[in-house]
Amino acid sequence: MTFNLKKPSVILFDWDNTLVDSWQIIHAALAETFLAMGKKPWSLEETQKRVQKSLRDSFPSLFGEKWHDAADVFYKAFEKRHIQNLKPMPHAHEMLIRASQLVDVLGVISNKTGKYLRQEVKHLEWDKHFIDVIGAGDADYDKPNAAPINLFMQKNAIAGKSVIWYVGDSDIDIETAKNSGCIPILINKEKKRIGKSGNIPNQVSLSSCRDLATLLETM
Repeated sequence: MTFNLKKPSVILFDWDNTLVDSWQIIHAALAETFLAMGKKPWSLEETQKRVQKSLRDSFPSLFGEKWHDAADVFYKAFEKRHIQNLKPMPHAHEMLIRASQLVDVLGVISNKTGKYLRQEVKHLEWDKHFIDVIGAGDADYDKPNAAPINLFMQKNAIAGKSVIWYVGDSDIDIETAKNSGCIPILINKEKKRIGKSGNIPNQVSLSSCRDLATLLETM
């Protein structure tokens, strides 16, 4: 770590594949959608590389004028599987328990549609850890735009000078942090600096949720 990392007063988390393992769920729903729309499904590896934006930002380019029809298929396919197959990332719950003891405010900012996001948070009984949960469609724009984080701050009276960490697993999370003035905390097993520009300042790369808890405990 090459900079003076400040202890956060707020930590905002991405959801999918940061706190919960949802690739198989998303991949299966997307495959069903592609087939219904007469397209060849992606492989799991392609899904993992290409899925970052919200549905309303990604489906128009994938399905053109029929993107609303594709969205209906996806949501039906997703609803069939997302709760029963929901699986926390390793050590995520333990980390949230510890983080809630060490940090004043925790929240979730995700590109998963807000309705389904809140269902999943409630199902895991993690809503007690978060002051607010904001998903795709809740703000005027979705990640990587700063609008969802700005909405969180406005709704919860978070001071503009607060030290905010944004924790995620992908390029779009780093970009979201940069756009909203947060410190990007990246969790991936390879601990790679994967920012698109390759030159994101003040990026912390960790390998697991357990590492995040350890980092907080040392501050």
